[in-house]
Amino acid sequence: MLDNQPRGTICIEDIEIGMTRSLRKVITDHDIELFGEVSTDRNPVHFDDAYANDTIFEGRIAHGMLTAALISAVIGEQLPGHGTIYMGQTLKFLAPVRPGDTVLAEVTVTDIIHAKRRVALECRCTVGDTVVLKGEAMVLAPSRKFD
Repeated sequence: MLDNQPRGTICIEDIEIGMTRSLRKVITDHDIELFGEVSTDRNPVHFDDAYANDTIFEGRIAHGMLTAALISAVIGEQLPGHGTIYMGQTLKFLAPVRPGDTVLAEVTVTDIIHAKRRVALECRCTVGDTVVLKGEAMVLAPSRKFD
């Protein structure tokens, strides 16, 4: 994985609208296998070439939620980072991710509710110039007041 920032925590007191963090990851067959094992989602579109070739995708694809998990990684590791709690997430899957694709997962702060320690984030994943996933997240950010 290639991150644009170190792992850790950005407390609510230091978060600003427009802050952005991201990571890049190549999705491998091993990632898909592990995700299928953990999630118990063994849909053949992810695992069986012959089956997947006869679908609208014309080949195997990664689990959509595997791609979405990269958003979770950015939120939980970078922005806001360690100690962040998910309150909600919307997702729209726009294009498939295939084994070997490099996904760029990005989150950007769009709103901050300091009194409730809430941070709204715009989320998106791209493969090259193609947006494959977009959505919004609301999180409870860590605060120095509660350290």
